[in-house]
Amino acid sequence: MISASEALDRLREGNGRFVRNVRDSSGLVGEARRAQLVDGQEPFAIVLGCSDSRVPAELVFDQGFGDLFVIRVAGNIVAPSQVGSVEFGAERFGTPLVVVLGHTRCGAILATLEALRQARPGSSRNLRSIVDRVRPSVEPLLKTDLAGDPNRLVAAAVRANIRASTAHLRSGSEILESLILGGRLAVVGAEYSLETGVVDFFDGAA
Repeated sequence: MISASEALDRLREGNGRFVRNVRDSSGLVGEARRAQLVDGQEPFAIVLGCSDSRVPAELVFDQGFGDLFVIRVAGNIVAPSQVGSVEFGAERFGTPLVVVLGHTRCGAILATLEALRQARPGSSRNLRSIVDRVRPSVEPLLKTDLAGDPNRLVAAAVRANIRASTAHLRSGSEILESLILGGRLAVVGAEYSLETGVVDFFDGAA
């Protein structure tokens, strides 16, 4: 298995190809590749991303079958099932890198800000559970000068939510903490731009 830094480089290179509208020609999505994976898999990165239909991780990073272990949930939030899924991928497959992938203009962030400003509970307890996960990271922003600038507020809230998710994964699981302390796992936060297609790795990716 490659290192976390090598895995990050592969994602950056893949995103570069995606932005340039070229694809890797190594045939990682064909019948032969499927046959190679029947008996097992070794994904080099775990991606916890938003369910938004405009941000499919395999396309954004130009990867094929067996390359990414992808978990998608609205708002790229971290609840117990997501933590367990990350634990499973990291421990079972030895995957060295976790990327929390948020994106610009995230609908879950917008819905949370609307709920906070209008003080309304939401249409269902299941939807409220998503809002409640996002709330702690974005609510403080409403008490800053960003509150008067909707575009800047949403942009800051998206990144704050990503940072909250990465922090949760780094410190909310004994399994992941042990892997991180042992140098076998890195957790980074990234933002995909709907406008440009570029992924900016901004949290923990130095």
